[in-house]
Amino acid sequence: MDAPAEPATDLYINRDLSLLEFNRRVLEQANDPEIPLLERLRFLCISCTNLDEFFEIRAASLKQLLEMGAPAPGPDNMTPQQLLDEIRRRSVELIRAQYDLLNDVLLPQLAEHRIEFARRESWSNEQCAWLAKYFHTEIVPVLTPLTLDPSRPFPRILNKSLNFIVRLNGEDAFGRRRHRAIVQAPRSLPRIIRLPDNLCSSDSECYVFLSSIIHEHVSELFPGMAVDGCYQFRITRNSNLYVDDEEVDDLVRALEGELAASRYGEAVRLEISQQCPDDLCEFLLDHFSLDRADMFAVDGPVNLNRLIAVCEMAHRPELFYPAFTPGIPDALRNEDDIFAVLRKQNILLHHPYQSFAPVIDFVAAAAADPRVLAIKQTLYRTGAASPIVDRLVEAARAGKEVTVIIELMARFDEAANISLANRLQEAGAHVVYGLVGFKTHAKMSMVVRREQDKLRRYVHLGTGNYHPGTARAYTDYGLLSASHKLGEDVHKVFMQLTSLTQAKNLDRLLTAPFSLFKELIRRIEREIEFANSGHDARIIAKVNALIEPQIIDALYRASAAGVQIDLIVRGICSLRPGVPGLSDNIRIRSIVGRFLEHSRVYYFHNGGAEEFLCSSADWMDRNFFRRTEVCFPIRQRPLKNRLKRDLELFLADNCGAWELHGDGHYVRLQPKEGEERVSAQLTLLDELSGSAT
Repeated sequence: MDAPAEPATDLYINRDLSLLEFNRRVLEQANDPEIPLLERLRFLCISCTNLDEFFEIRAASLKQLLEMGAPAPGPDNMTPQQLLDEIRRRSVELIRAQYDLLNDVLLPQLAEHRIEFARRESWSNEQCAWLAKYFHTEIVPVLTPLTLDPSRPFPRILNKSLNFIVRLNGEDAFGRRRHRAIVQAPRSLPRIIRLPDNLCSSDSECYVFLSSIIHEHVSELFPGMAVDGCYQFRITRNSNLYVDDEEVDDLVRALEGELAASRYGEAVRLEISQQCPDDLCEFLLDHFSLDRADMFAVDGPVNLNRLIAVCEMAHRPELFYPAFTPGIPDALRNEDDIFAVLRKQNILLHHPYQSFAPVIDFVAAAAADPRVLAIKQTLYRTGAASPIVDRLVEAARAGKEVTVIIELMARFDEAANISLANRLQEAGAHVVYGLVGFKTHAKMSMVVRREQDKLRRYVHLGTGNYHPGTARAYTDYGLLSASHKLGEDVHKVFMQLTSLTQAKNLDRLLTAPFSLFKELIRRIEREIEFANSGHDARIIAKVNALIEPQIIDALYRASAAGVQIDLIVRGICSLRPGVPGLSDNIRIRSIVGRFLEHSRVYYFHNGGAEEFLCSSADWMDRNFFRRTEVCFPIRQRPLKNRLKRDLELFLADNCGAWELHGDGHYVRLQPKEGEERVSAQLTLLDELSGSAT
């Protein structure tokens, strides 16, 4: 296993600032008038969710570094304090842009399309009556207003929950003067309420914020006292989980304890109504041990991401992307026996343009086939109601050997994965947890089948999770194969995951944390040798993130040697392109569109013997050194041609592509006058889906 080394240069874009830049690109989707209106609202909500996670994880980690007295600069030469200051500045701009877009653009345009958000001052008498009844029957029974005094301390505030600080004037029932109270909105309450159609103007859909209803009726929660102000606020907390692999004896119990504690981790951000007076802001900041720099005053609901509920409730298909049916490869369309197909040829699936159903069918066929003896599967994120898990349960109950490696530490999916693990164990499956400190991020499944007195292995390897939901929204590749050598390698990796012994003498696969990093470096150095000897040399990589310093340094060396390098990096990218003499042969773009670009593909020209690799791994320290990852080759010429054509399509995109400049900022590409419009996602949707309307 190779350990990460110190970076050779400081020519890096900061990873956290790069992540904020990605979120700005997501927000720009919400600002694009060519995108259907409710999809723009969805993009706005995604940008808010992304920012929540940024503060929960990245900003929280930086604040911890400061508290631990670790002011040393990182590879980008920024200290934690400098970085937090810049994060504050950029976050203020981003949040202001979010609320300006909502208030000045999206809400008025939604109203033009008869989707209205009724403000308190505009409620009709009939609406007031209905909302008053709703308040008393649906909200009051689950509210616990708490007046503050020395014997009644400030309540515990759940991470990212909706709360109100109330200014009171008067005496309580016991004759004591009261000044402040807290009202917490339970998570069981919907944040967006749809009014009955008969209370809206003709053909309109009307919605009301929960916060508006509570604001309107908050005085009824404090009879006998005057309410002089009511202001919503939300606290974001540190959501990092800490499990010591040297101390923990029971990972599930330790993780369950950490999950409960993380809901009340250290506060890192206060979002509050911009109408809130300074003294109440200071009161809250003081209570949560936050500084003014940690406070963000907003012009609207503090839980902006909850607006995504409207996308689920609105019945307006014309305001969404056109529906489509994912395609099925020709080889599978009229063939019931998937194993017979795979004995003839490999199948490369490209989701979501092509259906995830063949992957589910692969596991389902194995579960039902009496000749199948064993199924082995990794699960990182799969969803609470997973058809894959359903089939694995059926197989285990049918007496097959079912082994499932579940990564309990999959961030934000920990509780769901514990539940899945319990369900599989109850069915009789062997459940193995990922090794603490080395997340099992590989995406692979293997079926062992008896055929003509011998055993044969069938495998699926992917770049994305076994999650039918994300397979409709994320772009990923998946390979189905009956290759003997590939099956032998997958078997060895599964043995490694269960026995914790290293998988040696792999013929096809590269794995992290063992061979992947050094083999990628070797391939980059090989391109340098080709360039130095006067041959064509080229590298194309499509990943979600690029921050590993040694990989970046190797790419800098390759560029300086004349290797032509095209990088398609969706999110974080620390490499600076276009630096004279260092990276002027490197071009970097990000594709942001209807689908989340998630596939990882690596291409090396290799002196004309082109090499294509797909992987679960991004080019990050954690993927190379602290995760179990798998990288698999695509060797058949028709499949290689497909991958190359796809990569060229992404490099030709001038509709959803953003170009990274050396200063760390991105510029959106637009078709030049007379130039053909190229959208990689739309082209693939037209070519691969079963139908697009």
